[in-house]
Amino acid sequence: MLSRARYANALLLTLLLPCFVACGDDSSEGPGSGAASGGTGGAGGTPGAGPMYAITVQVFGPDGGDTQSYITVTDSLDSDKPLSLDDGIEVLGRALGVGPDGGGAVFVTGDAAPTVTRYDLQADGSLEEGDTISFQGKGLARIGEYGTQFHFVSETKAYFFDGPTAQVVVWNPEEMAVTGDIPLEALVLPDATLTYSSSPPLRRGDDVITFGGWRLGPEVPSLAAVVVVDSATDQATVVTDDRCGYVRDGALGPDGLIYIATEAYGAAVHRLNPDNAAAPCMLRFDPETKQFDPDFHVELNALFDGDTAGSLFGGPGGKAFLRVLDESAFEIAADTHPRVLASAAAWRWASVTLGDEPEVEVLDGEPSGGSVLAVALGDRTFLLEFEGQESTTLRELGEEGPGAAGLTAPGLAFSAVKLR
Repeated sequence: MLSRARYANALLLTLLLPCFVACGDDSSEGPGSGAASGGTGGAGGTPGAGPMYAITVQVFGPDGGDTQSYITVTDSLDSDKPLSLDDGIEVLGRALGVGPDGGGAVFVTGDAAPTVTRYDLQADGSLEEGDTISFQGKGLARIGEYGTQFHFVSETKAYFFDGPTAQVVVWNPEEMAVTGDIPLEALVLPDATLTYSSSPPLRRGDDVITFGGWRLGPEVPSLAAVVVVDSATDQATVVTDDRCGYVRDGALGPDGLIYIATEAYGAAVHRLNPDNAAAPCMLRFDPETKQFDPDFHVELNALFDGDTAGSLFGGPGGKAFLRVLDESAFEIAADTHPRVLASAAAWRWASVTLGDEPEVEVLDGEPSGGSVLAVALGDRTFLLEFEGQESTTLRELGEEGPGAAGLTAPGLAFSAVKLR
């Protein structure tokens, strides 16, 4: 394997799967140069004009020790041959690889430092290292959680939605320069941890729309937030609602309205201790008026005869899905942690018809984890499903729900990008 550790200090990662939150050193370094070879993994890996993808995986050391990440390139997402890390670009700590769809580059960041490094796809299928920029000047100590916190507006403008500093960092991926910031003071809640949606932001004209949620120790505050950033002016609008909390997932309905709902973690908190969270709910937001519908409030559990539900997810063809807990598949104990319950392979998929009176149908298939982590690669959407800390399976989400398992990768894959 090619070792190109770009960060000064090693990282001891503390991760409660799949919390997706990591801690790391506060270190940074200036622009990099030179070349790094990112080999082709998966099936074949033959360079050419066909699709190419960069998948970033995180591998743990013995007994859950030091974490190492690898940026790998593959030409297939459907191979039954596991992805190889042998030619991957090695990065200390937990890394994310993000980029515009089909843009020919992957931007690598991680929790060891608040830096972003550009790698460009070469004709032979390798990745050539470019410049590195740092977000430290904007007050960031590290970059973690989800690749979906990055949004590429154009070739010369990108956003990073940061929870700890409650801001959007504006940067130029072509010139590799930080160009500004957008404060989000309305999202600051004392002593609470702010997180953003694990789904890609929605786009409506110039507006980039995402959702925020908070954790307050073992509690989930009853507060929902929609963040709308006008990419033409870099002005942000934050709209909040106090009818339920951890409302981090959203989907566009056939009526042009945005439906948002409590994520599985918030649903698990309420299931284990109703005093620590409001009942999981679905709200409705009008992107034209930028207002919540005061008359629309649906308790998710009521859609499933009282069974715990959460994690609204938009699928292809305008379809939408929820997760519903099957308690026969998991034994809940007095000391069960809500993250463990949200991650347990005990949640079934259900289709949901969005509108004034949502209707649901539980789908056939084996239960899986309730928290949904997915990537959009071209016109295909893939779920990233973890098998403990050992491997990740890419499973395509279709109009009828999750399909057959596709490519598998060793370790945990939190991000992927289509290079061409």
